[in-house]
Amino acid sequence: MSTETETDVFEEHRPVLMGVAYRMLGRVADAEDVLQEAWLRWSGADRAAVRDPRGYLVRITTRLAVDRLRQIKARGEAYTGPWLPEPLVTDLAGTAADAEERAVLADSVSLAVLVVLETLSPLERAVFVLREAFGYPYAEIAGLLGRSESAVRQLAGRARRHVEERRPRYEVDPVQRRDLTERFLAAAAGGDLKALMELLAPDVRLVGDSGGKARAPLRVLHSADKVGRFLAGVARQGIPDLSVRFLEVNGGPALLALSGGRPDSLFQLDVADGRIQCVYIIRNPDKLRTLAGA
Repeated sequence: MSTETETDVFEEHRPVLMGVAYRMLGRVADAEDVLQEAWLRWSGADRAAVRDPRGYLVRITTRLAVDRLRQIKARGEAYTGPWLPEPLVTDLAGTAADAEERAVLADSVSLAVLVVLETLSPLERAVFVLREAFGYPYAEIAGLLGRSESAVRQLAGRARRHVEERRPRYEVDPVQRRDLTERFLAAAAGGDLKALMELLAPDVRLVGDSGGKARAPLRVLHSADKVGRFLAGVARQGIPDLSVRFLEVNGGPALLALSGGRPDSLFQLDVADGRIQCVYIIRNPDKLRTLAGA
């Protein structure tokens, strides 16, 4: 097999490999590192003995991601303030999947779900991602992870119960979500507290991730009054040389605020019943670097 063909095969499967690695790790840089290591192993493998390149590559990627996640958890590094996944630019509307499949993919990569996945063990997370996001049969997951099918079923059941108990219930209607995002932008940019209060659910939450490297709440804010007043205060302070872009991030619409052309903040909303249920703000500059050219 030629080097060009090796590359072609790997690139053909890169989207699913990145999907697995990112959902496993919640970090773009770590996922890319895993894919680089998977490529090195693929390029050095006896490919004449590989009957199923996709299965081989998914197995390598999943195991590398499990190892990386174990290393991260073992380090036990303290994170300043609430943690959110590193945002991933997506274009699910441009995929070949139908509407139902896109909804499943969007949910599996959403900020809310990835925050819950962070509380699973590495193996539980791997099984959940492969089963729920990519629809792998239990027997195939067992082969990928080197576990028995009964063990995989137990891991899947435990992970599913854990996620179902903790995941918030939000609608994924893209039209309504985009409309509320646009109205939120107008109200927040103008510091219009009254308009904000009309958009926010009474028990709305605001989760700000700065990693201690930018200004953001160090605790989750609860209630429309607290969230609305915080957002109005941000508007009054202003962002120098502000410009805003709409992006699709983690399967849903998001607002990228730039200061002098550089990413400053990313805002994303979760909605239900026509109101904003949660406001996510990512300000950690390390997590915004990949959005510079978005």
